[in-house]
Amino acid sequence: MASKQRVVVGLSGGVDSAVSAYLLKQQGHEVIGIFMKNWEDDDDSEYCSTRQDFLDAASVADVLGIDIEHVNFAAEYKDRVFAEFLREYQAGRTPNPDILCNAEIKFKAFLDHAMRLGAEKIATGHYARVRERNGVFELLKGCDPLKDQSYFLHRLNQAQLSKTLFPVGELPKTEVRRIAAEIALPNAKKKDSTGICFIGERPFRDFLNRYIAREPGPIKDHKGRVLGQHVGLSFYTLGQRQGLGIGGVREKGAQKGGNEHAPWFVARKDVEKNTLWVVQGHDHPWLLTPRLRAQDASWVSGQAPAAALLAAKTRYRQADAACRFTSEGEAGFALDFTDPQWAVTPGQSAVLYDGDVCLGGGVITTDAASVGAQPSVAQPVSA
Repeated sequence: MASKQRVVVGLSGGVDSAVSAYLLKQQGHEVIGIFMKNWEDDDDSEYCSTRQDFLDAASVADVLGIDIEHVNFAAEYKDRVFAEFLREYQAGRTPNPDILCNAEIKFKAFLDHAMRLGAEKIATGHYARVRERNGVFELLKGCDPLKDQSYFLHRLNQAQLSKTLFPVGELPKTEVRRIAAEIALPNAKKKDSTGICFIGERPFRDFLNRYIAREPGPIKDHKGRVLGQHVGLSFYTLGQRQGLGIGGVREKGAQKGGNEHAPWFVARKDVEKNTLWVVQGHDHPWLLTPRLRAQDASWVSGQAPAAALLAAKTRYRQADAACRFTSEGEAGFALDFTDPQWAVTPGQSAVLYDGDVCLGGGVITTDAASVGAQPSVAQPVSA
């Protein structure tokens, strides 16, 4: 890297992006901050903290002595990310808006804007790393295994990675907090954000209900018994345990003290019949998937890996799971796992790794779970 470059940093108001900007300035770069506003439907609500986040980002810029610009990408976010997010939920799947937001906003709309400002690179506070090897840019896991965010970045391509820096990717979170406190950043102790990318923390079912109509239907167990009513399939995700509103069911003549109080988990969503299938017990076979299919694949290198033994995550914060990768057509693939995976969820992403290198991934399809996936299997059987 040249000794001094113009680097535009996405300042979110959080500590990770603030320390990223500081580290780049320490390295001698010309640093410009940009605060992205991507949601404005209910900006005055208690859950949307855009105003406070911008004040925090502006305070950081002031302490670091860098310029900051406020940019509104709300139209792009609604068109490219939120519309797709709602489409997926309405189809009974569970999308990951953070992945789409990174690909479409942070590393597309934001990157384009930064280039118009004459930037040579952009930087964010993600816990990941970029390595150039033999002319190919690789996406690597962040060094802090508890904070690694490569899962959310797996759709980035060569052009995007070639322009991107992740200054905190080499550091543990504890060190990032220490640096922030040492240089007296005003947000050094600010808690990490959670919730939907750019929409913030809010009661999710209430939020979704403003955009998606409720269509109640039956909740059934694996024997076809109706246990209650769901409020609409869009409001549930596979593996969900809370908020089902059903108690235990005792078999006729069963002994007391059986498993009638074992927790219930969402196992299937039958969109055609508007039925939510639930099972009792964390390790019920319907919750375990030995094989999945994915589509809409995106590969960091631009090419699918060769068929091989690799590792995959089917959700964020999951340990890497050994699997065999098989390409299926132009943008599809299958994964066969050494050990069945729990609550594999259509709409989420299956992301592949070769050691620390994130290869890319795809969106898990509806036929992901191979045990009892078809409605014909999930029919009442005699007790």
